Amino acid sequence: MTGRQRWTLIATIIGSGVVFLDGTIVNVALPRIGQELPATVVGVFEGQTYVAIGYLAALAALLILAGALSDRYGRRRTYVIGLAGFGLTSVLCGLAPNLEALILFRLLQGAAGALLVPGSLSLISQAFNDADRPAAIGRWASATSALVLLGPIIGGLLVDTVGWRVAFLVNVPFIAAALWATLTHVEESRDTEAAARFDWLGAVVATLAVGGLSFGLIRGQQENWADTTAWISLAVGVVSLIAFPILMATRPNPLVPLGLFRSRPFATVNLATFFVYGALYGNFGYQTLALQNVIGYSALAAGAIGLPSGLMLTLLSARFGAIAGRRGARAFLVVGPLLMAAGALWFARLPVDSPAWRAAIDSPASLIPPAGVWVDVLPAILLSGLGISLVVAPLTATLMSSMPMRYSGLGSAINNAISRVGYPLLGAFTFIAVSATFYAALGAAAPELDTSTSAVRAAFSPLYPPDGATPTQAAAAARASMDAFHLSMLVSAGLLVIGSAVSFIGLRGTAAVAPTGGLGADAPTSMAPMP
Repeated sequence: MTGRQRWTLIATIIGSGVVFLDGTIVNVALPRIGQELPATVVGVFEGQTYVAIGYLAALAALLILAGALSDRYGRRRTYVIGLAGFGLTSVLCGLAPNLEALILFRLLQGAAGALLVPGSLSLISQAFNDADRPAAIGRWASATSALVLLGPIIGGLLVDTVGWRVAFLVNVPFIAAALWATLTHVEESRDTEAAARFDWLGAVVATLAVGGLSFGLIRGQQENWADTTAWISLAVGVVSLIAFPILMATRPNPLVPLGLFRSRPFATVNLATFFVYGALYGNFGYQTLALQNVIGYSALAAGAIGLPSGLMLTLLSARFGAIAGRRGARAFLVVGPLLMAAGALWFARLPVDSPAWRAAIDSPASLIPPAGVWVDVLPAILLSGLGISLVVAPLTATLMSSMPMRYSGLGSAINNAISRVGYPLLGAFTFIAVSATFYAALGAAAPELDTSTSAVRAAFSPLYPPDGATPTQAAAAARASMDAFHLSMLVSAGLLVIGSAVSFIGLRGTAAVAPTGGLGADAPTSMAPMP
């Protein structure tokens, strides 16, 4: 690895890492933000919600536009603008005088983050050749995973010892380091064959499609689908999504050339991404709720349970990426989701009376997991962790090698947008099934409760402790919640099997490193370095 390649990798790891890290740290800080920051227009709970989902929605909505802009106007230039914008908005968030200002600054921060996520992978693709790219992407995935893994721990310590504002200000030194590395060591590149006019209409429609779906789905789930704003946002997203491919087929200079999807590896990886990331909704969200709210794990214990999975991803991604580059990614993308499905199925047998792991810091003995953890939980975590480690780097490397390098920013952005829409979209269907199962089981076990009424549904929610219930009703709710959790794991396993099947069929006969030529044999396969 040359010095320029090494610094490019460092700059992209830091830049994309802070985007992922910021989401986890800020989530830890939300309770303190609600207590300490005044609000005049929005309520505290609503404001906290928008601080979290506003960032994610803005990030998702602008990914495709950001990827196209980076290919057209310069990948390093766009990345530098994203870094500077993310640093500035981090300072503004850390100095926000009220909750309304913080929401605005978080939207702007998400917009800046959209310039960094696809940009990091396109810069890596420019710096490394086909043979070295999978290992480089594996190192990128390992390092960013480590940052995400440490996020809740670092965030909790900073918020408890210094205050919630440091959750934003901590980004500044990292951004400064990434800016220096990018400006001094990263080469510029761009699509030298871009059309004379940029497709701004397509950019607007793509933003409305991804942003509307992302915001509507996240907001709808948080409000139990009783929020008008969520439904309006979903309607805008669906209409825009239907209009987008029609528009791309008729535009003389489309934002997203539909010919990209004629590359079988590109189309396959994106479809597999949709199902695999959709499955992660159940794997992570419902597991945490079941362990804490039903079985009785402390927050610390529930977080510690995820450490083996995160460590495996951090330590193994680079190795698996390098092997996939030599031998092909198909086996990894078939076996990985199947192992994750096996982990979900193991969780589907978790009994409601499994021993709780309290893990209170003031009691050293409680840091030792009970015997039930080793049988009921740890095998599922290890299977899932190994499966994720097999998938992340090979999937990303296959994606970046499946298209002309001139579209590396756009292609990465499309894949990121699909993952960010697939996650809440499939999660919404899972949530509907989970809720129906919970209330059916609760009504059968406690017939005195009319589960069709809003009062009962307000007091009894899936995978949450009931409010004002008798001991008999609380026990019935716990059993119903575990039934709902088991169903969520079965749905998750099914989605992962579909993702595995997509890769098995779609990547049949592909080379170790997929040829870069998604638009046909005449498509250019290298990026021209710019001064």
